[in-house]
Amino acid sequence: MKIYQSQNAQMHYTVSGVETAQPVIWAHGWGQTHQGLEALKTPFEQIGHHYALDFCGFGQSPEPLTPWGTEDYADFVAEFIKNEIKKPVLWIGHSFGCRVGIQIAARHPELITGLCLIAGAGLPRKRPLLKKLYFKTRILTYKLLKKLSLINLINKDWLARKFGSADYKNTSGTMRQVFVKVVNEDLSPQAQSIQCFTQLIYGQNDTETPPEIGERLKSLIPRSEMVHLASQDHYSVLADGRHQVTPILKKFIEGHSETS
Repeated sequence: MKIYQSQNAQMHYTVSGVETAQPVIWAHGWGQTHQGLEALKTPFEQIGHHYALDFCGFGQSPEPLTPWGTEDYADFVAEFIKNEIKKPVLWIGHSFGCRVGIQIAARHPELITGLCLIAGAGLPRKRPLLKKLYFKTRILTYKLLKKLSLINLINKDWLARKFGSADYKNTSGTMRQVFVKVVNEDLSPQAQSIQCFTQLIYGQNDTETPPEIGERLKSLIPRSEMVHLASQDHYSVLADGRHQVTPILKKFIEGHSETS
């Protein structure tokens, strides 16, 4: 893997495809690496110049020195594009990679030719009233118990096991703080400011980032289209659902192809 270093942070990435073709960045989801999108990327080696990232804190890339939000990831990758790729890119992201894609398209519009957001996150979940009350109660209980843990009346590890999500439990230190920052972001204002064409892809059975998030993103992003994939969920869109995703990506990449 190649290494890019800037701002006291380091990112590992791979490069493949046709050097003179349209640059394409592949941006993985939370807890994943560049390998998570490898099977989707492989069919397009002859129609793009592909950069598959390990975001800072994932895969082979070291954690950032401070807890980043998605705007920090976006600014770091923007520097990478300016210094290494040196031309606007297509951005294909999954889940967390979509959050970063939304940020970079909003903050650095001159660097993004088009966005493809697969199972994209970035907006708060809409929940029924009873579920809202349940989660608010859990949050209040957690905050109370967290205060007790500060004076050693409650074990911190027990608290994390009891109240943390699977992704939260699987992180620690700086990346746990990054996770808390990221999941509490509402990227509605950023989505509204996106200027480039955006392709949205969601599995009908996705419970992590349900299709209603995609519908709301579609209403916010001026030039956007959405495709629902029957029988697919948050992760199967990258595996069993590849046969449904591939034609959409082919049209997306070829529609923005260029040579230099």
